[in-house]
Amino acid sequence: MAPKKEKPKPSPASAAAQPPPPLEDLFSTLNRHVQNYEFAQAVKLADQVLAIAPGDEDAVRCKIVALIKSDAIDKALDAINAASKLPFDLSFYKAYCLYRQNKLQEALECIQSQEKTATILQLESQIYYRLGKMDSCIESYENLKKFKIDSLDLKTNIIAAYIAAGKSNEVESIMSQLKVKPSNSFEIAYNTACSLVEKNKYVEAEQMLLSARRIGQEMLMEEDYGDEEIESELAPISVQLAYVRQLMGHDQESMEEYSSIISKNLADPSSLAIATNNLIALKEGKEISDGLKKLDKIIIKGNGDKPFEFVNGLEYRLNPRQKEAIFSNRVLLLLQANKIDQAQEIVSMLQKSYPQSITPTVLQAAVFVREKKIPKAEEILSQYASKSPQNSQNALLTLAQIASSAGHYLIASESLSKIPEIQHAPAVVATSVSLLTRLGQLSSASSVLDNSIQWWENSMEENREMKLGILIPESANFKLKTGKEDQAAGLYEELVKRNGKSVEALVGLVKTAAKFDLEKAERYEKQLKPLTGLKRVDVESLEKTAGAKQLDGGSSMTKMEISDEVKKAKAKKRKRKPKYPKGYDPANPGPPPDPERWLPKRERSTYRPKRKDKRAQIRGAQGSVSRDKHDSTTNTGTGTSTSASVGTSGVGSSKASEQNRGKSRKKKSRN
Repeated sequence: MAPKKEKPKPSPASAAAQPPPPLEDLFSTLNRHVQNYEFAQAVKLADQVLAIAPGDEDAVRCKIVALIKSDAIDKALDAINAASKLPFDLSFYKAYCLYRQNKLQEALECIQSQEKTATILQLESQIYYRLGKMDSCIESYENLKKFKIDSLDLKTNIIAAYIAAGKSNEVESIMSQLKVKPSNSFEIAYNTACSLVEKNKYVEAEQMLLSARRIGQEMLMEEDYGDEEIESELAPISVQLAYVRQLMGHDQESMEEYSSIISKNLADPSSLAIATNNLIALKEGKEISDGLKKLDKIIIKGNGDKPFEFVNGLEYRLNPRQKEAIFSNRVLLLLQANKIDQAQEIVSMLQKSYPQSITPTVLQAAVFVREKKIPKAEEILSQYASKSPQNSQNALLTLAQIASSAGHYLIASESLSKIPEIQHAPAVVATSVSLLTRLGQLSSASSVLDNSIQWWENSMEENREMKLGILIPESANFKLKTGKEDQAAGLYEELVKRNGKSVEALVGLVKTAAKFDLEKAERYEKQLKPLTGLKRVDVESLEKTAGAKQLDGGSSMTKMEISDEVKKAKAKKRKRKPKYPKGYDPANPGPPPDPERWLPKRERSTYRPKRKDKRAQIRGAQGSVSRDKHDSTTNTGTGTSTSASVGTSGVGSSKASEQNRGKSRKKKSRN
């Protein structure tokens, strides 16, 4: 068989001599690759165009966009820097690449001097959102309205920004302005549910999340997503649904849902981190070491300005509130594990990262309490309350709790009196009265009750009557205990006028007024319904009697007539003869059994110890010792010193020898 002839390879000179394809053909091929999402091929075509026409603006832009689309952000930045001297601006592309690399401050600086176009404003709003600057984010979205962009994604981001900024009350009006409904997409339904959670409408939020899950499943199935992909896309909805049920008090159900999300490991990193944190919070420190291990997979040691960092890019995927909550739970676990130094390290970092938040201050107070430095804890909470009076409620409540636990009742009472939002709530009033009573300030406690009643009487809230129905009886009872019967009667009388059907108020008024105003007591007593079964009782004659007397030689109880049925029932019952042990004669029972028969022999009164055998004693002069006994004593001393130097193993060998000696005694006793 003849060998095949190889085709001659073209020489470099002939290859160079071939003319390059025309630019029109290259651009048409480039456009086809872009339309088919073949970005790697698009990058190669763009390089061919730039080889023929260096610095071509369209080719440079196509190459950068193709690199960004293929997630080659570093190469895209290199291409941007290489084209920095060309006469066209690539600042937007550079800012977007920096945004993708989470270099948010540098990205923001790149577009600060740019004209506020629609694309620039959208990127700017996204940067502000990741930075947690929600007011600036909303301002950028407001500037976007003049461009009248009809994009569902953009509208979804606007709603999310309002929720993250704490403006959930405005979400409904914003959605009507944007002309969107929750049924438009599962993202909008999810954001609507989040706004309902912020407004404490948990039942409605749960139904909205279930609707969002159903809409998402239908939409993603139409786009040919797989089951695992659908579950991954809808993971934030599942986590939020478990959180809502946690807020509703369904702890067991929430724990099962969180555990399922974590075990499947199909959710995005941020959803997994939130599920892990919430599951740890639900367990309430029952598994401290396990909780710390799980948080160690989310938070790692950092370098430089950031002593702690989140893994998997969670630093920019979680909002500031979520990150603060995760750090707070880690501090609480460390305090329960008595790792105070590590907890203090995180608290110091939180104080720098969240200077406006109350959480670092409360955590610092918890660290001081753990170190038994109660005055320092009270001091920092008082300072925060004075510096931030608008956000001082949690600080003052924490201060009241710490002070009351430490026996500083005056500080606790003063702290509660500085919270106008809940100052007149029945629970707070009861706590204040109890604290002042312990201090012996009964008049101040009475004033707290009077002021609260007056405040609710002037209030226009819907639950006004219910609160007064709680406070007025408690105030009357307190005044009755402190000897102010007339004031207590006045309160009961007011309560009767408010609610004439209240039997408790009427009884309280009659009992109180009877001590100083019999006419008023009798007048109100007539409003009480008569008790059944007391019509034949003559109260006046009963009061004149001296009471029941015991008859001489007999019982004070009269014989009751027993019915025939009871007599027959008793007659049916027959007395059974007692069963005696075998060989026992009840006529001759013999001596009584020994009452100490259940006690050990050594504890019985008849026990006498055996006398020692004195026959083996040595007779001789005073101070003389036999040689054998002296040798055994010396050996025993050596053994003792050796076991002491061994330590732990010496204790074990000593126990073994004691057990062996016990066994040998038992053998001798059998013989």
